[in-house]
Amino acid sequence: MQPFVKPSRRRLLGSLGAGFGLLGLRDLFASTVNPFAPKEPHFAPKVKRVIFLFMNGGMSQVDTWDHKPMLDRHHGQPVPGGNPQTERKTGNLMRSPFEFRRCGQSGIEVSEIFPGIGDRIDDICVIRSMYSDIPNHEPSLQMMNCGENLQSRPSMGSWLLYGLGTENQNLPGYIVMCPGMPVVGTPLWNSSFLPAVFQGVHIPNNVKDPLEMIQYLRDAGRAPASKRRELDLLAELNRFHAETRREDTQLEAAIESMEVAFRMQTEAPEAFDIAREPEATRARYGDSDFGRGCLHALRLAERGVRMVQLYFGNGQPWDNHDDIMIHKRLAGQVDKPVAALLDDLKSRGLFKDTLVIFGSEFGRTPSVETSSRVKVQNGRDHNPFGFSVWLAGGGIKGGTAYGATDDFGFKAEQNRVHVHDLHATVLHLLGLDHTRLTYAYSGREFRLTDVHGKVIREILS
Repeated sequence: MQPFVKPSRRRLLGSLGAGFGLLGLRDLFASTVNPFAPKEPHFAPKVKRVIFLFMNGGMSQVDTWDHKPMLDRHHGQPVPGGNPQTERKTGNLMRSPFEFRRCGQSGIEVSEIFPGIGDRIDDICVIRSMYSDIPNHEPSLQMMNCGENLQSRPSMGSWLLYGLGTENQNLPGYIVMCPGMPVVGTPLWNSSFLPAVFQGVHIPNNVKDPLEMIQYLRDAGRAPASKRRELDLLAELNRFHAETRREDTQLEAAIESMEVAFRMQTEAPEAFDIAREPEATRARYGDSDFGRGCLHALRLAERGVRMVQLYFGNGQPWDNHDDIMIHKRLAGQVDKPVAALLDDLKSRGLFKDTLVIFGSEFGRTPSVETSSRVKVQNGRDHNPFGFSVWLAGGGIKGGTAYGATDDFGFKAEQNRVHVHDLHATVLHLLGLDHTRLTYAYSGREFRLTDVHGKVIREILS
């Protein structure tokens, strides 16, 4: 039920049959501030945009970016001090079935399942000492995306859009691509208590036709001028209605979404039409959902979208409790597109002011899972105590490995990096002080990093 609103002269005029009141409010509507307009950062940024490649399900650090020779030596033996207590029952130590090789001039060791990314390791900083709080997917996904374990905080992309706006007014400033839905779903890109206009726009990248990727974008039966007049009238009516509901951010979001949708009709079909790319370029990315998503991310970055987040697949594909060999198949779908993306960001002059993030909600145990839930005991359980994330792009020291887990890869020990620290560093690279990017809600100032976080200055160039 809407609260009682005391009648006013403005409301009376607005309710007249001739709509005379709307004419008096025309200047007010015209002067409405565009919430997506670019805003000045707190200080000079190193990057302008973010591409977040999310391996949902939990990628194993000891099989990808964090080589542990001690696992080879102690394979099949109990963990010194006792097998770790994680979400499920685990047994003895299990070596990685994959070979590691030293890559690039930096000599950083990378698993054989990522040969293409390994060849580009000199552009990458691997953080090997990440840790989070809870070993379950839902809260860990919330933490990595929103800086809080519960479904009650705005996503990182929403904070970026709120703090900086976006360069291209004809496309959403925060786009999320996934062929279906990851676990948790829309709360991972929601705006929560921030104005609703800053939430992410979900695009299903398992659809190839650019006009079908965004539903109802085109109305073939009507001319653009006619639709523009209808939208203008509807916007005026909505804003007049919004005058009595100033706290209704959903209504403001609906108004702005219609404006963005109209502007998208001219640019979105072209932006999502990867057939415009040369055949050789498309071949390097491949025709998988993730491969096309990486090429979409490149094209959206070119067009000034502030943040693109690409989830690897529907659900939690990297959640390999049964058999870690599945990682090899999944990596085969990731390696070439990511390598192509890094190359093309460079060749198109975007690498220097784009930040690429690659990671999961947590890692996996160095010991084998032995719970009754698994049929093949060749997998690993969830592990939030130590895992890896890598960064590449502007402001990042390439060819570096920061921090370390213990000898077996279970817990972060050296230069430990919490998710709050990662978020603080991302904001810093975009010219935002994470302690100053705040929003007043429910009697206190909130921020992405809550009351925690420090910038990892050692990885900055």
